[in-house]
Amino acid sequence: MNYKLAIDPGHGGSDNGYTGNGIIEKDINLMISNYIKERLDTLGIPTIITRNSDRNVSDQERQSIIESAYGNDKNVIVLSNHLNKGGESGVEIIYSLRNNDKLSSEISEQLTLAGYPVNKYYQLRDPSNTASDYYPIIRDLKNYIPVQINYAYVDNQNDANKIKNNYKDYAEAVVRAVAIFTNSNYIPITEDFYVVKKGDTLYKIANDFGTTVDELKKKNNLTSNLLNIGQILTIPGFSKSDNTYTVKKGDTLYQIANKYGITVDELKKANNLTSNLLNIGQVLIIPVANNQTKYIVKKGDTLYKISIQYGTTVDDIKRINKLTNNNLSIGQELLIP
Repeated sequence: MNYKLAIDPGHGGSDNGYTGNGIIEKDINLMISNYIKERLDTLGIPTIITRNSDRNVSDQERQSIIESAYGNDKNVIVLSNHLNKGGESGVEIIYSLRNNDKLSSEISEQLTLAGYPVNKYYQLRDPSNTASDYYPIIRDLKNYIPVQINYAYVDNQNDANKIKNNYKDYAEAVVRAVAIFTNSNYIPITEDFYVVKKGDTLYKIANDFGTTVDELKKKNNLTSNLLNIGQILTIPGFSKSDNTYTVKKGDTLYQIANKYGITVDELKKANNLTSNLLNIGQVLIIPVANNQTKYIVKKGDTLYKISIQYGTTVDDIKRINKLTNNNLSIGQELLIP
């Protein structure tokens, strides 16, 4: 079954959504949505987005954008990204009255595995018509599989800090859930996750990553030693590098090395490569080159300010750190070319 995606960043333009603890909802919604779209594009899953900038979009326009793209295709997932308010905490996921909870359950599981607990996933009825869904994006897109994700409570300090500093981790968990639900090939963006291959066992994987079978099972809530090809495992306490690159079709060691300002030999040495052959989806460690330094983002920093300080450009900093926008978080570590 070939699924397609529509990503819907809630609010926008003059509609800020919820605000609190330094958060404007429309901005976080857009950051999460742009990240999810970019990642799904790299995985080859057809995806559109209802807005990719800060602009007003009515409920009717959102519906029209999605229906114009996909018509009556019933294999369309709609992810509507939002934040919450009301004094609670955690993630909440709402799915439609006409759909089952399989997708919502998978999203919940992947967010929880990533360390972002889900309060609940549920259906929400319109109090004035209990036969209908409450939210328009869920109620009116009758041919599709719509899900609304409320990632955090903006009036909860802990939630606010988590989503500001880790929005990409939330979004990546959703990407994994979509890949699993659609039976698509998931290529991890970091080495915190491992995709099970033919012939793998828990013992072999644990040994490869310097952990134990018990730790691996505990981290992934496994009750047996059985594995499935394509299954995604979280690797406890593992991180080879702060800067990695996932090989794409057409990549060569020379192109990748040149992109990051290092040599082919440095790249091969960091990854224990004995030849120049690469595989699509292979994750490479990108070593820090001699002409690079690391910078920790401080309060008041901007990419422009940092680029001026180090005599480089905003685009070069974004490229080498794989940044998709200009947003920075205090404490974030940047490579400076």
